[in-house]
Amino acid sequence: MTGTVASENAWLLPSALTAEPGRAGRQPRRTTRDWIVDSLCFLIAFGFVILVSWDLHQRDQPSPLGTIPEWVLTLDGWISVALCGVLWVRRRWPVQLALAALPLSLISTPSGMVVLILLFTVVLHRPLRVAGPVIGLHLLAALVFCWLRPDPSMSMLVAMVLTVAIMISIVLWAMVVRARRQLVVSLRDRAHRAEAEQQLRIAQARHLERTRIAREMHDVLAHRISLLSLHAGALEFRPDAAPGEVARAAGVIRDNAHLALQDLREVIGVLREEGAGEGPERPQPTLADLAVLAEESRRAGMRVSVRERVDHAEAVPTGVGRSAYRIVQEGLTNARKHAVGAAVTVTVAGGPGTGLSVEVSNRWPVGQPPAQRIPGTGTGLVGLAERTSLAGGRLEHGRTDTGDFRLAAWLPWSA
Repeated sequence: MTGTVASENAWLLPSALTAEPGRAGRQPRRTTRDWIVDSLCFLIAFGFVILVSWDLHQRDQPSPLGTIPEWVLTLDGWISVALCGVLWVRRRWPVQLALAALPLSLISTPSGMVVLILLFTVVLHRPLRVAGPVIGLHLLAALVFCWLRPDPSMSMLVAMVLTVAIMISIVLWAMVVRARRQLVVSLRDRAHRAEAEQQLRIAQARHLERTRIAREMHDVLAHRISLLSLHAGALEFRPDAAPGEVARAAGVIRDNAHLALQDLREVIGVLREEGAGEGPERPQPTLADLAVLAEESRRAGMRVSVRERVDHAEAVPTGVGRSAYRIVQEGLTNARKHAVGAAVTVTVAGGPGTGLSVEVSNRWPVGQPPAQRIPGTGTGLVGLAERTSLAGGRLEHGRTDTGDFRLAAWLPWSA
């Protein structure tokens, strides 16, 4: 195992499931489960060695080469006991230890349990292309063992069939355990990926929401601040205006300043709170609010005419109506900034199935621009293009052949 696998669930992910044979890497600490499993394997193998060695000493052991001497049986037992010790490190070198134990598979009976545990570890911790040849060599050695050390209680054919059945059972068991562990690892990896993707979706949703809020605030604040600038400019250039006009202009400035501050306060509150959206949102403008928007501009001194030829205007979808309102609002704001005093024509037409067309046009300014122009960010039309694209429509803007500046958009309106 590598260091990254050693975690609270490390027992579900042995090193062979992520590393190829011979891969160098620092071994992690043995877990409690590893200690329990290794101790149990050692006790089973050690007990098997003791019982089989005692049984072999109680009866003669014939072979094709003659009766096996007593000292050979004793040496076999001691070697098998020593072999039990390798079970503590079998996870680190499973293939090497299995190959080192191959000669004992030819002649030793007490070491049979240790060999089976080593083969189980090889199949569990290494891919089949590596474990297959090792299993084949041990199977061949086991058949040779059945000929060299025949069991007097059964025929050689039965002994061979039983040996093959035991080894196949061990291999299949190890393959089942390996497949289960791989499934657990795969499910855990999917769970981690799903959690990461969920966090990414949440972050993207927050980013999109904040972008939407920023776009809305640009449209709203640019409109109101341009009205403030226009009225303030009128007061500056008409210091001799009648007191009633001055008071009316000051009232408009005050009202728009309060509305701008309210909008700014709301967006700052939303951006500061992670749980934005818990309370109801302020009603968004729709197509029915175009008259109010045009009246605000007229009170600021603009010449605005609105032409509406919309069939079933009361059935305009909310999103389409809001987008149309923002397009007209940005067009009026740009006219105040760049075409002071020019007449502005707003045309809205369409119906279900044909879509909604919105057009804002004004004469191209003549002469030098005013010395004190209303500042802007230059991103208003970019935001409108993005808004229109997200709604499935299209946006055009630029100078026409007749010398007008035209801002036109088409928004889909299904029947």
